[in-house]
Amino acid sequence: MPASSSDSSDAPPLLGAGGGGDGDDPTTSAAADDDDRVFLVLHRWWREAQDGARIDAQGVPYAAAPSGPTSYGMKVLSLFISDQAFTLRRADDLLLQPDASGRSYALVAADLFARARDWHTDSGKNGGKKSLITEEVSVNIYPIMLRVSVTRGTNALTVKISKKDNSSENFKRANKILTADSEPVHIWDFSGRTTFILMNEWNRMPQDNRSSDQEMPLEIHFYDLSEPMANGADGKKDELSRIMSNGSIMGMDLDSSSGSSKQVGSGLTGLDNLGNTCFMNSAVQCLAHTSKLVDYFLGDFYKEINPHNPLGMKGELAHAFGDLLRKLWAMDRTPVAPHQFKGKLARFAPQFSGFNQHDSQELLAFLLDGLHEDLNRVKRKPYSEAKDSDGRPDEEVADEYWGNHLARNDSIIVDICQGQYKSTLVCPICRKVSVTFDPFMYLSLPLPSTTMRTMTITVFSMDGTTGPSPYTVSVPKSGDTKTLINALSNACSLRGDERLLVAEVYNCSLIRYLEEPSEVISLIRDGDRLVAYRLPKDSEDAPIVVFRNQRMDFGRKSWKTFGTPLVSSLPDTINGSTIFDLFQKVLTPFRVAKDAISNADHIISKSSSVDKTADVDMTSDAAESTSTNNNACEDETTSENGMQFYLINEKFPDQRMKIEMDQPIKLVGSQKRLHVVVCWQDNGLEQYNFGSLDSLPEIYKAALFSRRPQDTCSLYACLEAFLKEEPLGPEDMWYCPRCKEHRQASKKLDLWRLPEILIIHLKRFSYSRYNKNKLETFVDFPVHDLDLSQYIGNRGQQMSNHYQLYAISNHYGSMGGGHYTAYVYHEGKKGWYDFDDRHVGPVSEESIKTSAAYVLFYRRIQNDDSRLDTETGIDSSDCTT
Repeated sequence: MPASSSDSSDAPPLLGAGGGGDGDDPTTSAAADDDDRVFLVLHRWWREAQDGARIDAQGVPYAAAPSGPTSYGMKVLSLFISDQAFTLRRADDLLLQPDASGRSYALVAADLFARARDWHTDSGKNGGKKSLITEEVSVNIYPIMLRVSVTRGTNALTVKISKKDNSSENFKRANKILTADSEPVHIWDFSGRTTFILMNEWNRMPQDNRSSDQEMPLEIHFYDLSEPMANGADGKKDELSRIMSNGSIMGMDLDSSSGSSKQVGSGLTGLDNLGNTCFMNSAVQCLAHTSKLVDYFLGDFYKEINPHNPLGMKGELAHAFGDLLRKLWAMDRTPVAPHQFKGKLARFAPQFSGFNQHDSQELLAFLLDGLHEDLNRVKRKPYSEAKDSDGRPDEEVADEYWGNHLARNDSIIVDICQGQYKSTLVCPICRKVSVTFDPFMYLSLPLPSTTMRTMTITVFSMDGTTGPSPYTVSVPKSGDTKTLINALSNACSLRGDERLLVAEVYNCSLIRYLEEPSEVISLIRDGDRLVAYRLPKDSEDAPIVVFRNQRMDFGRKSWKTFGTPLVSSLPDTINGSTIFDLFQKVLTPFRVAKDAISNADHIISKSSSVDKTADVDMTSDAAESTSTNNNACEDETTSENGMQFYLINEKFPDQRMKIEMDQPIKLVGSQKRLHVVVCWQDNGLEQYNFGSLDSLPEIYKAALFSRRPQDTCSLYACLEAFLKEEPLGPEDMWYCPRCKEHRQASKKLDLWRLPEILIIHLKRFSYSRYNKNKLETFVDFPVHDLDLSQYIGNRGQQMSNHYQLYAISNHYGSMGGGHYTAYVYHEGKKGWYDFDDRHVGPVSEESIKTSAAYVLFYRRIQNDDSRLDTETGIDSSDCTT
């Protein structure tokens, strides 16, 4: 590489692709304050600005060298290898002669870079000292991703450049810059980033003995002073002239009086992923292709910024979004790195700070609300009190609510994105009806209950008539325990005098009971095992006895639990004989020989009578009335067909007490379950077949190499599920003004006023205390004509209720990771495009309907739309909206 000289043409041609172009201009102080980028520039260019602008900053010098062979042949070969590693080693001797090397660079933070570039630009304009840069070539800023690790025990850093992180051209040029030639490469760090990386490693070392290959990502932006713009300054002017002569492009009129402020490109510009920011990129691209929003932000939107709105962000969010949108619609197709916009989000919405994955719909909701408040035309919001309908006509009440809303909220977002729905509440006691009309920014639609789940549960008959039988039922994935029990009751033909007790089995124990009707069944995994016991309905409040079976493991000389527990209802009076009789009854279906057990004296060991009553409290932490004998079963001598019963504490199963035949048993307090262990002798087990107790089926067992059929539903079904009447949850009670009490009222929603841009959020993600879940349901949504006429309560409105799809935010993958993209219809090119971060390419209309669709964007088809495109069915007369 040639040595640097006083002519800018000698500067190395840095990276030629990627980066933000002139859209990433950090020259303004407001932008620089939130800009966390670092720039690599010629050291001499930086020193000139330091001296001229009196910039006080100290740099740390490093010498760069490749970690591998440095012969010419190897250098050429290195351009085709995937990864290249270089060593940056402290070179403090360079402090005495900072320009000793012709290949010297400076690494500076965005604010310092802005000051330096301002100084060079002003120097050139004012005829001062010859500058290495002019304003026309300021677009040549290109990003490259590095991975930096620390060599322990030294002041050296290992810098890795990978093709997978960079474009091929960027990879080649970055290698060319850092590879040693006839002269070494020196880099002064004025940004403090290398010191931060070193300190981070040093702070980790005392607590962490892992190897030193803990790489930290570092994106730097090369400032190329040698390579002019693709078309040059004249080319840019020629392009503008061509656009201006056409009068409009992409359906957006250009006002010649506004000059360069409305230079418009194709809009097919990608967004760099800054680290798990695909969720943000997806939402932004959908909004950046909402035509009226584009027109607004390409115009003089600054005039409507409301910096004094206490609910807003002092106009900063609107400024950042407007600047980002202008970059996306600039003539330069170079992908944009949205650092400043991401910084504003992190500042005003800390939940989006850092580099974790987030929800594109949540980002969209915050962004639309924030833009509305920043651009709210209402400077002083009047107070208005919501009035009850009191039997007045819906049209009158709705207009009153809407008028009150507009008196406090008036912005471009309200103009195009906000609608109104009717909410009807009915008290279940006094039948009081309350009607309100509320605004909405988007519709969050549930995936309907037709999304089913197949579940297999084993049912036990406790009256001794039949053995255990598995039943397979289909229930909604979003269903609850009550729904599951109802479906299972129908499947097993449950009698009117019976009830089902459902429990989960694990390790031969009942680990939990499904007794809460509203508990969601999404907590039940496919690999779990469920059982249901048919019990008398009139004993619903009566306690139960749970029998666990044990046999001797002679190898370990201990008792081992086997099989599924058996359950029976308890009568009011209980003793040892009662326990025996109940167990005999539930054993009936498993008996091999009818006369296997004929005499209770041969089953239960004879023992002396006891004149005490056992008060059994199995729910307490300490079994006060039980005697502890871990080997009680082992110590007993039973008869030929013998088995022995023991009471155990549920929390401390090793604490047990032998049950005698004539021993009364009394439950303590509100105790609902009695736990009994049955210790078997081998000769007793021979008389029963317990095979079905040892092999319960799983909830769902996927067949080998087979997949479940994909759940499907229509968008209309989702809308109907959203609008259906349903009771409020116990945690969302409504205060009835007539009853003067909180009631679990029924609620019904109706669409009343639809916006010009209708945003529909499909609720694919569900969250609970225990897990997260994503529904992969395929939603069949209309592309050309979403007809909402039958769902509108306001039949008198004159606006069209037909909508056309123009953008989709997609989510691929699972809850833990996944990736967001966007499909956007390009009105000028009359085709769909796939926006995948920085990559943009065409996609067929047949491909845009997938189970990844997450947020849908529709625009209203006007009543006077009549001319449809013969190929796509899209109204070409409305493409200038």
